[in-house]
Amino acid sequence: METDFVRRLLATLPHDDRLEVPAGDDAAVLRPPGNRRTVVTVDMLTEGVDFLLGGMLAQGEPTSGFPPPATAEQVGRKAVAVSLSDLAAMAARPEAIVVAVALPRQGGRAIADEVAKGVAEMAAAYDVAIAGGDTNAWDGPLVVSVTAIGSVSPGRAWRRDTALPGDLLVLTGPLGGSLLGRHLAVTPRCREAEKIAAQFAVHAAIDMSDGLALDCTRLLTASGVGGVLDLPAIPIHPDAVRLHNLRPGDGRGPLAHALGDGEDFELLLAMPPEAAAAFVNADQNQLLAGTSMQPAVIGTVVAEPGLYGRQADETIVPLAAEGFDHAFD
Repeated sequence: METDFVRRLLATLPHDDRLEVPAGDDAAVLRPPGNRRTVVTVDMLTEGVDFLLGGMLAQGEPTSGFPPPATAEQVGRKAVAVSLSDLAAMAARPEAIVVAVALPRQGGRAIADEVAKGVAEMAAAYDVAIAGGDTNAWDGPLVVSVTAIGSVSPGRAWRRDTALPGDLLVLTGPLGGSLLGRHLAVTPRCREAEKIAAQFAVHAAIDMSDGLALDCTRLLTASGVGGVLDLPAIPIHPDAVRLHNLRPGDGRGPLAHALGDGEDFELLLAMPPEAAAAFVNADQNQLLAGTSMQPAVIGTVVAEPGLYGRQADETIVPLAAEGFDHAFD
């Protein structure tokens, strides 16, 4: 029953001074950090779209192992991580989360316990207060929605509508092939974003949730500019090569996977050339100990709208804004 689950869950939540009224009341009351702005984002994960739970599609068809099935604990971790990634794209420090879960009636109790475990693990890893949430049961698949609340100094939030012609486009890590399993082990670049923002000029930013071509187009369109990607410079994750080798019949090479797969959750930054060079050439472990960042300059912001690719022979070709886009009528 929901009441028993919530009572047990509340008993496990640690005390957090950021919560003047903690989880368990009709709403939580946060203590905003002094002289900082509040940043709010929400993301929803749905079984059969964002993950396959226990190897079964929402409609009950068995999977073939691709994408690999998720445990409910992995879903809980990912649900928090993808919302924290949105905060990272704003250079915001995570402060608190609110979690809403729609559980399938059949087996929902065990699923709820595992989702809660994953949520708690990710919240502890990123020093985030769990401020509350809601739990429903229904005759449908598992759905998890996480609202994340962060903070940033006034006027210091990164945005996607402020890239300038002449900026260099910098990626924080390799892309492609995430559906081989990395989509279930998301590492939000929250700590990295804070360190970058403190040391280097960043004009605009976005996180790589739906694919480089699509997300880059979103940043460029919002800024009223265009961009040229240096295609040989785009860092391709080994998983993109593996996926191409596993599924050669789909006609998509490793670069296509890097451009369009999504679920990588690296950051794309538009930076002045001097700042971009300083960032890419910096010792990343001095910037943040233990980081897995591998920053690379992958293109240039230009005045003419549109997204283009520069091939190895210097030929410029238009690039479609391909990636994952939820479709509905």
